[in-house]
Amino acid sequence: MYFQGYWLCLGLLFVSVNAEFMDDGVEVEELGENSEDIDTNEGELSSEIKYKTPQPVGEVYFTETFDSGKLAGWVLSKAKKDDTNVEISIYDGRWEIEELKENRAPGDRGLVLKSRAKHHAISTVLAKPFIFADRPLIVQYEVNFQDGIDCGGAYIKLLADTDDLNLENFHDKTSYIIMFGPDKCGEDYKLHFIIRHKHPKTGVYEEKHAKPPDVDLKPFFTDRKTHLYTLVMNPDDTFEVLIDQIVVNKGSLLEDVVPPINPLKEIEDPADEKPDDWDERAKIPDPSAIKPEDWDEDEPAQIEDLSAVKPDGWLDAEPKFIPDPNAEKPDDWNEDMDGEWEAPRISNPACRIGCGEWKPPMINNPKYKGVWRPPMIDNPNYQGIWSPRKIPNPYYFEDDHPFLLTSFRALGLELWSMTSDIYFDNFIICSEKEVADRWATDGWGVKMLANANELGILRQLITTAEERPWLWLIYLVTAGLPIALIISFCWPRKVKKKYEDANYKETDICKPQTKGALEQEGKEEKAALEKPLDLVEEKQQSDGEILEKEEGEPQEKSEEEIEIIEGQEEGNKSNKSGSEDEMKEADESTGSGDGPVKSVRKRRVRKE
Repeated sequence: MYFQGYWLCLGLLFVSVNAEFMDDGVEVEELGENSEDIDTNEGELSSEIKYKTPQPVGEVYFTETFDSGKLAGWVLSKAKKDDTNVEISIYDGRWEIEELKENRAPGDRGLVLKSRAKHHAISTVLAKPFIFADRPLIVQYEVNFQDGIDCGGAYIKLLADTDDLNLENFHDKTSYIIMFGPDKCGEDYKLHFIIRHKHPKTGVYEEKHAKPPDVDLKPFFTDRKTHLYTLVMNPDDTFEVLIDQIVVNKGSLLEDVVPPINPLKEIEDPADEKPDDWDERAKIPDPSAIKPEDWDEDEPAQIEDLSAVKPDGWLDAEPKFIPDPNAEKPDDWNEDMDGEWEAPRISNPACRIGCGEWKPPMINNPKYKGVWRPPMIDNPNYQGIWSPRKIPNPYYFEDDHPFLLTSFRALGLELWSMTSDIYFDNFIICSEKEVADRWATDGWGVKMLANANELGILRQLITTAEERPWLWLIYLVTAGLPIALIISFCWPRKVKKKYEDANYKETDICKPQTKGALEQEGKEEKAALEKPLDLVEEKQQSDGEILEKEEGEPQEKSEEEIEIIEGQEEGNKSNKSGSEDEMKEADESTGSGDGPVKSVRKRRVRKE
């Protein structure tokens, strides 16, 4: 029974852990059935993940896996940043194509940012421009902060489809339409989603920032795992941001971006000025108040305590500090270079009470009142805080469909980082979520399998429990159950000795008695009282009613036994029928039964 419960808990643990791995978006069965990238041997995961470069299964605008080992189509920027020190203004950060440091799948490579404290800029053109119309936009790629991150970003920019776009001159001021991805500096962890919306009246592009996610982003920057970042923009002006295929932020372009897409209908008149006589003072000094005649502003805040007396033994002529008589001039002291040597000064030992000129202590001046100021009253001329008047906004517009942004035709990474070895991989831009999900399964999903394959079972359990703390309870039950079973089977059992009252037997249960039986019982009780105690005990032994005693126990009855005996006597009395005269007759008559034994027992208890 116990072992069945143990195996049941162990099975529950196994099912829970597997379910959590499945929830992480790694569809193990689908990978095994539908992808040729992973080979299994008789249903067992091989010690080495078999990786094959993902291939898009639908229409795409851009894909990149870096598995070829070459930066084909990518352009390094030769630009310089404006308003920056010349030494660091150049985009001279180094890029390499490498495998992951840990949990790698052989053959799977990515783009790695290699330089610290340098500007990096690299970009590439899409297979075809993306035009915002009636199809969704899906942007997805992988990031791994292999050495953690101190300060730096891993976001991408989708560059506007303009005539003057030059990838060799790609820099921080290059026009982009969307900026998306993680960024961190200090303890501020961000996941950017910024769109640049073109003002229809002025033609100026304005940045609109999506509200920040409600989840804790820190683990994605610090766990040194590969994470999948996905942006979905829909033609109905809604958006979703996902990490590892889990939605962490969503909203509407019309309601959940700052500043809002549509400006205010009214604005403050820039030509309006505050009148000179505008009174914003809520309180003013009371003009009718007069300083009291006895108010002396010249009185000091503190005065000498005139009642103080110089302590006896105070030495006015003694200095507080004297040269140390035990000090000696160092042998290497050179008076020509170091000057005349003076012994260090120490506290004067004669000043136990005090030395120097004695002055009485200072106390608060009871006559001090300070500078007089009139009390404050409500300003009868108060007009409130002035603000310019409102006028219609000459640049007001209403865009009911902000999804229709300017088209873009290039993807770029323009980054500064204090940490190296930031890994990028498996970029895809498409319009179908199924295409992006399949791409993630064949790329990011394989990395997750490689991670699970390299981790030991104990590490997997700990890692899973860190993400889902409730699993610790299952671990505790599973680990504690066999320990409890071992203790229950092997620990010596304590046999409790039962102290049975020799007289508490079925024969003592109160039974209905006749009048003759009562008379006999009373007679025997009276005769028993007249016999010595030892005779009574001999009679008890002859009747076979010997009290069971534990060896070495005292002879006194416990309070519990006394209560039982008295209860038996009360029970016998309650079961007796007849009047008080019949009870008296029973005391004088004789008969048979166990009445005398019960009477003797009662007498012994009271005596002891």
